[in-house]
Amino acid sequence: MDSNGDSRHRVVIVGGGFGGLPAARWLGRKPVDVTLIDRRNHHLFQPLLYQVATGLLPAGQIAPPIRHLLRKHKNVRVKLAEVTGFDLERRVVHASVFGLANLELPYDSLIVAAGVNQSYFGHPEYALYAPGMKTIDDALELRRRIFGAFEIAEMTQDPAERERWLTVAIVGAGPTGVELAGQVRELATRSLRGEFRSFDPSSVRVILLDGGKEPLANFGDHLAGKATKALEHLGVELRMGARVVGVDGTGVDITDSDGNPSRLPTYTTVWAAGVEASPLAKELATASGAHLDRAGRIMVEPDLTLPGHPEVFVVGDMMALDKLPGVAEVAMQGGLHAANTIVRRLKDKPAVAFKYRDLGSAAAIGRFRSVVNFKGLRLSGFPGWVIWAFVHLAFLSGFGNRLNTVLKWTWSFVGRGRSEREFSVMHTGGDLSLPAEVRAAVQPKPLPLFDQFSASKAATPPIEAE
Repeated sequence: MDSNGDSRHRVVIVGGGFGGLPAARWLGRKPVDVTLIDRRNHHLFQPLLYQVATGLLPAGQIAPPIRHLLRKHKNVRVKLAEVTGFDLERRVVHASVFGLANLELPYDSLIVAAGVNQSYFGHPEYALYAPGMKTIDDALELRRRIFGAFEIAEMTQDPAERERWLTVAIVGAGPTGVELAGQVRELATRSLRGEFRSFDPSSVRVILLDGGKEPLANFGDHLAGKATKALEHLGVELRMGARVVGVDGTGVDITDSDGNPSRLPTYTTVWAAGVEASPLAKELATASGAHLDRAGRIMVEPDLTLPGHPEVFVVGDMMALDKLPGVAEVAMQGGLHAANTIVRRLKDKPAVAFKYRDLGSAAAIGRFRSVVNFKGLRLSGFPGWVIWAFVHLAFLSGFGNRLNTVLKWTWSFVGRGRSEREFSVMHTGGDLSLPAEVRAAVQPKPLPLFDQFSASKAATPPIEAE
């Protein structure tokens, strides 16, 4: 209650990523009540997931707990649950707590920033054999597959089998695919040197597949050319103009630009080829009648609100506006714009249109090699890497995480050490970025304790959150 005895303005934020977290922090300083709901307990710095997969960084360093980040904002509550739908007429968000209980979260203003999932372009069956790079679970699964492949290759007597274990196919030559390809090669040629007896780790083949003409095509021809040379210098094999038409446990089927089919034998495939909006975008569009674009993103008003519902904001990778790219900067600026608009309205000030300030693009290709495009300034090599490192450190949450990351990078880039190489020999599930049908096949129980709950307890009626 405020000083006049009136109920304070209630804001519900869906998603604790680059869009939702800045909004929660900003509103945490204002006289409103905020509830942030996310199906994970952590905020994830996705641009460094590939470094978790290749043993450079521990998972916790890029995934601080949301509660910890918001601990000083006493008017912010955090709910660990998965949003299942929206009742825009009643202004209620529906959510499920691990399938055991249902929540109803009432709001006066709603910010939806649920992000994106990996897109397999109509072939969700590929996901079982080619994990993406969207969650901590994905990165740990890729770490298991990459390092596990080396271990099996060490014990394999058949040369053809060993070559298949030592071949890594990466589908998609955007920033994620390029950065991962460079790090896998550097892992093999530097960090694993001298550790195996049956094969030379530098013989590991990393093959980058993409239907375009060059890697990092969105960076422009000049930087794409620099990226091509840097990747080839590292020993990455580039297969441009290659369209993937099939993926299974033993290889990838490819059609080249002339329509000729071929097959790449490999036991390790990574999917970095595309994204699609969270299924919540479709739920929100169904509830409001809003339109979706081809990528499943909601077409919003200039101030990032849902058409016909000015109290609902859609930010980040879920929204479609003026062909803005799906990058972290758009999400962060959009979340802050939505939060500021809510505050302006409470002060009886009009909303203003969202204006995106382009901070440029950067991708690290390997040790001390990056390409950067910032307002016409194009850098590559070591100068580009310095800018890349500075930007990524600036966006990491927490001084401790920044300091530890610098120490890890120094240990790995100046030396050869990679201390984060532990992996489970069994698939542990939890891959939240997988398509629903694939996730159902691999995901274990959410928590071991939940075996004690009966089906009747899982069917409890909705409860209104505090």
